[in-house]
Amino acid sequence: MAEIDLLRLYPKSKRPIDERGRLITEAHRAEARRFGRSYFDGDRLTGYGGYRYHPRFWTDTAALFHEHYGLADGDAVLDVGCAKGFMLYDFQRQFPGLKLRGLDISEYAREQALPEVRDLIDPGTAAELPYPDGSFDLVISINTIHNLPPAECRRAVREIQRVSRKHAFITMDAWRDEAERERLLQWNLTALTYMSTADWEKLFAEEGYRGDYYWFIAASE
Repeated sequence: MAEIDLLRLYPKSKRPIDERGRLITEAHRAEARRFGRSYFDGDRLTGYGGYRYHPRFWTDTAALFHEHYGLADGDAVLDVGCAKGFMLYDFQRQFPGLKLRGLDISEYAREQALPEVRDLIDPGTAAELPYPDGSFDLVISINTIHNLPPAECRRAVREIQRVSRKHAFITMDAWRDEAERERLLQWNLTALTYMSTADWEKLFAEEGYRGDYYWFIAASE
């Protein structure tokens, strides 16, 4: 188990998140947690403000995962919380020998997924993955498990470990100090489980997680 930033090549947002944080209401959060059109393709106060594919987002990150974990043709990769399948698509077009699956709870995201990977995406929740033990050489979950309430979040960590026969990598909302905590609580739209980096590491140990991990920390403008 290691803390490693495998998202370092993903473009950093330059949007004014502090300003958005001041405008977000509980009504916006409730709508975002439906994970429908409003979250993916609606207003920025309820989500992405338009979640569209561009190769600059996942191309280099997919290649970094492939290199870091030494993936080979025939290896199986699962993306838990894959949304519209953008990362799956970039794995597919760069490394066609991989066996790919995605999973997402959002019916809207699955329906709007890129046609090339739509049939690879299963409905479901990270807390109850519909795959046998040890099905995948690499399980990835980026900014997903924290959207579950605490008990289900813990189950999701166990499930990710269960279906992995080699590697796993997850990211989640976290903070290292009080300033980061206040910024996250103000800016957060969908997370139901959020805690310090130290408390996340304690949770991993308690649930027997042996994979890698990193954090999403809301930065100041």
